[in-house]
Amino acid sequence: MKEIIKTKGLKKVYGKNTVVDSLDMRVSENSIYGFLGPNGAGKSTTLKMLLDLVHPTEGKIEIFGKALDGKNRADILAQTGSLIETPSYYGHLSARENLEIFTAILDLPRKNIDEVLKTVRLDKHQHKKLRTYSLGMKQRFGIASALLSFPRLVILDEPTNGLDPSGIQEIRELIRSLPQRYGMTVLISSHILSEIDKLVDHVGIIARGKMKYQGTLEALHARAATGSLEDIFIELTGEEESL
Repeated sequence: MKEIIKTKGLKKVYGKNTVVDSLDMRVSENSIYGFLGPNGAGKSTTLKMLLDLVHPTEGKIEIFGKALDGKNRADILAQTGSLIETPSYYGHLSARENLEIFTAILDLPRKNIDEVLKTVRLDKHQHKKLRTYSLGMKQRFGIASALLSFPRLVILDEPTNGLDPSGIQEIRELIRSLPQRYGMTVLISSHILSEIDKLVDHVGIIARGKMKYQGTLEALHARAATGSLEDIFIELTGEEESL
């Protein structure tokens, strides 16, 4: 299967602290890849390097078969949507008005707005000011922003953080629909094993900056045949997973 993301020896050091250490990641096209690890494992730093928000200390990144460098950066990022940390928006404007600004900046068709609002189920709330949105609605708006260009790759960092069970289920169903509905590849980070277990088909487990496991979710389950996934997670990372 074609690989959308490939990293080799990816490393990030801040002072004397190695946050990401010789990371080799492989994300296949049209997959949902769960990037799993305890808080502080290096997940967010890795995602920021993939988006060229943080520069690696060492290593190489290839996305869509191209090196992420000055020559290819604009082309790669134009085909990549992301939600990292809290969605950015103008609270005094409606969801639609915010997306209209984004489409103007990115020179995208305005018809994309209707499609993404419908996709994230905000079409009936599109004229409400964003500051009145619940946390779950704001997360869905953040995903709408990430989908606005209908990218080949979507990178989501802890998109269900702080949501109640119904909100988590809504986001889960939305993410699961993206590869089949739009042919998108999704890379999603989380520290919650039970959530990733219901969502992804491939998994990378990171701890203290190092990749501890990478493969299919099915293979991870097979490895856990004599124990639970939680036990395997603890064995690989040396830490309890969040519940």
